[in-house]
Amino acid sequence: MVKQCVAAIVAIACLWGARIGHTASDDNFYKGKTIRLIVAFSPGGGYDAYSRTIGRHLGKHIPGNPTSVVENMTGAGGIIHANFMYQAKPDGLIIGNNAGGLILQQIMGAKGIEFDGKKFEFLGAPGSDHHVCTLSKASGITSMEKWFASKEPVKFGGVGPGGGASDNARVLQAALGLPIKVIDGYKGTADIRLAAESGELAGACFAWESFKTTWRKGLESGDFSVIVQAMPKKHPELPNVPLANDYVKTEEGRRLIKYGIYDTAIITRPYFLSPGTPKSRVQLLRRAFADTLKDPGLLAEAKKASLDIHYVSGEETEGVVQGLFKIEPSFIAKMKQVLVP
Repeated sequence: MVKQCVAAIVAIACLWGARIGHTASDDNFYKGKTIRLIVAFSPGGGYDAYSRTIGRHLGKHIPGNPTSVVENMTGAGGIIHANFMYQAKPDGLIIGNNAGGLILQQIMGAKGIEFDGKKFEFLGAPGSDHHVCTLSKASGITSMEKWFASKEPVKFGGVGPGGGASDNARVLQAALGLPIKVIDGYKGTADIRLAAESGELAGACFAWESFKTTWRKGLESGDFSVIVQAMPKKHPELPNVPLANDYVKTEEGRRLIKYGIYDTAIITRPYFLSPGTPKSRVQLLRRAFADTLKDPGLLAEAKKASLDIHYVSGEETEGVVQGLFKIEPSFIAKMKQVLVP
């Protein structure tokens, strides 16, 4: 009996020692290193704003206090970035930030995709987005009734299939029968804003959290107005703006909005690592990401910049991604008709 107890104690001690050694190894790994936080869209937009804010605080919460630098890797609506992240060195020194809608694009077989979204290691997201459509005063559209009555398709900017600005507009076009023409190819929401301000576009459909931060002047001046909300419930800051679901007349339309907008809103701007990153390092960075989004300094900075922070865990993000792969093939085919031009 004594020998069995001694053996058990030795075994536990060995496991604990291994755990301590493993943690110490990760701690030492990040000391003196630089983490590259790579954003899939252009500077000045919502993705970039969140990432630069997070990047200024992330290193404080990682053992060894590494430096963080933010880079932008644009092109093909985020596909170039996602393909890069899929084959990037899995050492935990490269963190990607891209549009979660690309996961649906993969499921639908979009061209150019060389990644498997199920295999990324997700750290989480700074919040679930609340999607809206904003139009310019110059467009003459100030209500849903005027939008439905438009004799010409209303031009909306997009980054490409998989990006929220493109997918949201296409889903609403199909589900509600709204006159919309999506112009893809913009490198980010900042570029879409400039095109809308110049009259090249009438507006855009993406996250309110991004609109109120990066389009603030236009909203405050009345040059741009939020016309509709594409979410299940109204945002507290937009009590008088109608919901898209109020205008849907078919069950197919409701399902398109659910899968194409609602269910992907939680993973609109996920942060993730390359497949094959050591699990201990993934867990370390998940904890660091969570602590960063609770950091008083970050929260104060985010509030000043009107960036909403509602932490979504890596586990929850991963669960949503895995769930998308369970949508029945027949409806995936329908979504492909809508989302893959």
